[in-house]
Amino acid sequence: MIVKPKSKGFICATAHPEGCKALVKKQIEYVKSHDAIKGTKNALIIGASAGYGLSTRIAAAFGGKASTLGVVFDKPSKGEKRTATAGWYNTAAFEEFAAEEGLWAKTINGDAFSKEVKEKAIEIIKNELGQVDLIVYSVAAPRRTTADGTVYSSVLKTTGGAYTNKTVDLRNNEVTEVTIEPATEEEIEATVKVMGGEDWKEWIEALSAAGVLAENAKTVAYSYIGPVITHAIYKDGSIGQAKKDLYKTADEMNGKFNNLTAVVSVNKAVVTQASSAIPIVPLYISLLFKVMKKHGNHEDTCEQMYRMLADKLLCENGPVVDENRLIRVDDYEMEDVIQKEVQELWEKVDSDNIKELGDLEGYWADFFKIFGFGAEGVDYEADVNIDVKIPSEE
Repeated sequence: MIVKPKSKGFICATAHPEGCKALVKKQIEYVKSHDAIKGTKNALIIGASAGYGLSTRIAAAFGGKASTLGVVFDKPSKGEKRTATAGWYNTAAFEEFAAEEGLWAKTINGDAFSKEVKEKAIEIIKNELGQVDLIVYSVAAPRRTTADGTVYSSVLKTTGGAYTNKTVDLRNNEVTEVTIEPATEEEIEATVKVMGGEDWKEWIEALSAAGVLAENAKTVAYSYIGPVITHAIYKDGSIGQAKKDLYKTADEMNGKFNNLTAVVSVNKAVVTQASSAIPIVPLYISLLFKVMKKHGNHEDTCEQMYRMLADKLLCENGPVVDENRLIRVDDYEMEDVIQKEVQELWEKVDSDNIKELGDLEGYWADFFKIFGFGAEGVDYEADVNIDVKIPSEE
């Protein structure tokens, strides 16, 4: 079928298999054009089909020649009416390219929160890898079902009080003020359950108990802090409480496991389907992209994850961290000169000058690339096969 983007608001219901494949290949080419990554042989990537998780898997495999087991939660195509999810096509492409280079790669498609998926991962590691020395936790899920059947849903709200600031409606480029209401205690607790460190720790405990955690293994989870402009919704909001739990969990695991180094990597702001619907954030990202591209230090997820593994996490003398034991791959974003210029634009921006001051074209380009649209060299008028298989999908 001929696949076009079918989007409503900030949801895209289609994904392009050839576009996803081309964008995966582009990341691989970037990684292969840089120095080899040392320090990992067998990697488990939990949340491996898109964004930072996919980029980390690509960097570990094609930069470090690591065998990679990925855990994803994606849907295949349905007949000739519905495409697979972008993550499905990304994973299929990754495995195809890995096979061409003789790299071991397998994928489990299922709920990473579940006991069954953890057990399946351990079985594959035992039988085919022996142990894993790198565990990446990159799960971005809106809800979680725990072992007792309780369903928790996360929210992106403030804490302590309402917050009012500028935002942009990306559908009509109108800059207005928006007020975000605070989360309830129950909503905060649920957000911590979904996005905090509990499941990360359960994975490490299960791997350790099964004897598949290599000596001196490293594990990393991902976070975001951002500038004061976004603190109410991120750092100090409901998601921020979950990230505080993530940091605490890393410290707890470092104390519990003698053969493990656990860290959190704070990454740069990027366009995601979720962030597109959050008030304030898209306007900030649009201005940030404009400034960082002008300064020549704008990075996508692949560039960040290559740098995170090569220069920050897998270093001979241990991870490069700040005073709070956090890896900072947001260092370019948070440079004083960058933030000063973004703040100046923030004070000036309105509906009349948003196209001039912000990078709306870049924002939307990144948004549609999430779903495989906008890749160079892809004929989007061509008939494509949407029924793509993931070779090793378990």
